[in-house]
Amino acid sequence: MKKPALSFWQIWNMSFGFLGIQFGFALQNANVSRIFETLGASIDEIPILWIAAPVTGLIIQPIIGHMSDRTWNRFGRRRPFFLVGAILASLALLIMPNSPALWVAAGMLWIMDASINVSMEPFRAFVGDMLPPNQRTIGFSMQSFFIGTGAIVASALPYVMTNWFGISNTAAHGEIPPSVRFSFYIGGAVFLLAVIWTVVKSKEYSPEEMEQFNKEESETNPQAQRNDELFPHTKFYKNGFIWLTTGVVLFLAFYFFIYMDYGLGVFFGGVAVFGIIQLIVGYLTQSSKKESGLVIVINDLYKMPKTMIQLAYVQFFSWFALFAMWIYTTPAVTRHIYGATDTSSALYNQGADWVGVLMAVYNGFAAVMAFLLIWLANRTSRKTVHMISLICGGIGLASFYFIKDPKLLLISELGIGLAWASILAMPYAILTGSLPKNKLGVYMGIFNFFIVIPQITAAAILGFFVKNLFANHAIYALILGGVSMFVAAIMVKFVDDDT
Repeated sequence: MKKPALSFWQIWNMSFGFLGIQFGFALQNANVSRIFETLGASIDEIPILWIAAPVTGLIIQPIIGHMSDRTWNRFGRRRPFFLVGAILASLALLIMPNSPALWVAAGMLWIMDASINVSMEPFRAFVGDMLPPNQRTIGFSMQSFFIGTGAIVASALPYVMTNWFGISNTAAHGEIPPSVRFSFYIGGAVFLLAVIWTVVKSKEYSPEEMEQFNKEESETNPQAQRNDELFPHTKFYKNGFIWLTTGVVLFLAFYFFIYMDYGLGVFFGGVAVFGIIQLIVGYLTQSSKKESGLVIVINDLYKMPKTMIQLAYVQFFSWFALFAMWIYTTPAVTRHIYGATDTSSALYNQGADWVGVLMAVYNGFAAVMAFLLIWLANRTSRKTVHMISLICGGIGLASFYFIKDPKLLLISELGIGLAWASILAMPYAILTGSLPKNKLGVYMGIFNFFIVIPQITAAAILGFFVKNLFANHAIYALILGGVSMFVAAIMVKFVDDDT
C-alpha cells in the first residue's frame, strides 16, 4: 500500500505552522543579543547566555520525538505537540521583552526555546509521516518557504515599528526599547494562530494506515528497515566510563592548567553527563528495564543509519557557522561598520535595527529560493544543490569583514539566504528516506544533536576567541563562520543519497 501524493494546498496547510515557529526564532535570533547587551551583558558573556537554546533542544527534541512516535489520540499523533508548544512559546514571547534583569532574560530564553522545540520537532517528522518519498523535497522546501517568509516580517519588525509607525527604538539605560517589545507581542500572536491553522486544516493517517505505508517503504530501502534489537549492557558501561572520564579529565586540565569559562564548563560537563546517561542505560538494560524511553533513545542513537552519520558532519559545520552569525552579527555590524559601542546610543540602535533588516533579507531570499531549489535538485542532485548553497553562504559571511557600507551587506545576505534555504530542506530530504518509519520522530530528535552540539561548541569557544584572540572584534567570529560553511560544503561530497 503506497502513500498517496498530497495536493499543493494540502502540503501548504501542513507546513503553515512553520510560519509561526519562525516568527519566534527570528525575533529571538535578531534581538536576543541586543536584549542581553541592553541588560548589561558584556560581549564575551553573550555566547554562554545563548547556550540555553541548544542545550534545551538537545534534551527536549529526542524526548518529544520518542513521545510523538508513540502518541495517538483524537487530536492525532504530532498535532497535540504542535499546539502545546505554540501556547507555551507564545506566552514566553510576551514575557521576554519585559525582563527586568539579565538573569530573567536568560531564563526566558530557555523557556521560550524549550517551547519552540516542542512544536518544531514533530513538524519535521510530520513530513515523513504524510508525504511519499518523491514529495519530501517539496515538503521540506515548503517548510523553508514559510520559515523564510515568517522571518522576513519578524526580523524586520523593530525597524518597521520605528520607521513606519514612529515607535521609539531607544529607551532609558537598561530598558528594552518599545519597538522591540511590541515586535515580540505581535510574534506571540502570529506563532499561536499559524500553528492552530495547521492543527485545524491537516489530518493524520491512522496507526493502521501508517503500518501499511511503512511496510511498503521499508521493503524498498534496506537502511529504513526496522531494527529493535538492543545492545548489551556491557557496551554502555564501557562507553559511559570513557565519556565520563574524558569529560572530567578535560574539565580539570583546562580548569587548573589552561583556561576555563562557563561555556567550556558546560561543554565538558555535557561530555561527562553523556557518560553518566550511558551508565544509567547500562544499568537499566542489565536490570531488564528495556522498555524505558531512555534505553530506546540511546540504542537508536548507536544504530543511526549510515546516511545520517555522514550528514552529521555536514550539519556540525553548517550550524556552527549559523550560530556564530546569530550571536555576533549585531556586535559585528554595530562596531565594525557603524563604529558604535554604547548600547543606549542612537547610532548603536540604528545599527541593531539594520541587523534586523539583514536578517529579514536572508530569510526572504531563502523563502524565494526554496522552490527554485526543488527545481535545481530535480535537474542535478540534492547533494550538488546543497554544496553550492553552502559555498555561497560561506562567501556571504566572510564578506562582512570587507564591506564598509551597511547597504552592501544586503548582497552578502543573498548568499547566506541561499545556504539557509538549503540547510532547512536538503539534509532532511536526504535523511528521511534512510530512517525506519516507526522511528521518524526520535531520529529527527537525535538528528537535532548535530545542530545542537555545534552550537554548544560555538558557545564554549567563541567567547574565548573573541575576547582573547580577536581583541573583542566580533567581526572575526563571522569570518570563522564563513570558513566553517566551506568545510560543510566539502563534507557534502561524502554523503550517500540513494533515495
